[in-house]
Amino acid sequence: MPNLWNLDHFKPRRDIVVAGETLPELFWNAVAQRGDAIIMRQKDFGIWRGWSWREVGALVRELAMGLAALGVKPGQCVSMLSNTRVEWVWCDLAVLSCAGVSNGIYPTDAAEQVHYLCQDSDSVVLVVEDEEQLDKALEVRERLPRLRKIVLIDPTGLTRFDDPMVITLDELRRIGAAHDAAHPGLFDQLRALPRPQDLAILIYTSGTTGKPKGAMHSHHALITIVRGQNVILPQDERDERMCFLPLCHVAERVTGLYVAL
Repeated sequence: MPNLWNLDHFKPRRDIVVAGETLPELFWNAVAQRGDAIIMRQKDFGIWRGWSWREVGALVRELAMGLAALGVKPGQCVSMLSNTRVEWVWCDLAVLSCAGVSNGIYPTDAAEQVHYLCQDSDSVVLVVEDEEQLDKALEVRERLPRLRKIVLIDPTGLTRFDDPMVITLDELRRIGAAHDAAHPGLFDQLRALPRPQDLAILIYTSGTTGKPKGAMHSHHALITIVRGQNVILPQDERDERMCFLPLCHVAERVTGLYVAL
């Protein structure tokens, strides 16, 4: 049988260095090195908007400190219930940067599935995209005693909505900025806490043959995949990629997001 995968053709790129053994190290090293270069773009109403590494770093820091202010402890899980959008990425990196565990829930999941996934992952904060996803969270929150807060990304249509358990993403940023100012040095301590062997993210199976199971991915495992992909499919800061899968899918999360760091 002919060898269809001749790896001799794939030579490691010696000019690509993946720094750090955890995802926060990977991200914050990139922020320091790339500064004003563009990390991501999103099209809204036909217009592309870009964010620099420095801008995203500032957003992620505020959100991470906001989660810390809400009482999220190292090793605790935060779940995202949203379509693919820039805020999903910011929240994921913020959870990792405060030493938490990040979990994604498909926006097509029904309320009962949202309940099961939040319960199974012991999520203490749930980030939801909009009114549609918020309705699911509100429907099941009474059965989630560990859930402390629901964070709403897009409050369109909810200007008169008032619930002490629900805050907007912008409010979380403001809380984080104030918490950061009041606790100098805390953010650097939190982002340095994760160890390579620590749990970083959960990726749930489809549950076609039973209840979905949360596959546990450590920082070391994800960094190893990133390094391996840079050998087989070398990329650098000149390359661009478009997210076409949900970010709670392992392929988009690793190949679309973490490899891009």
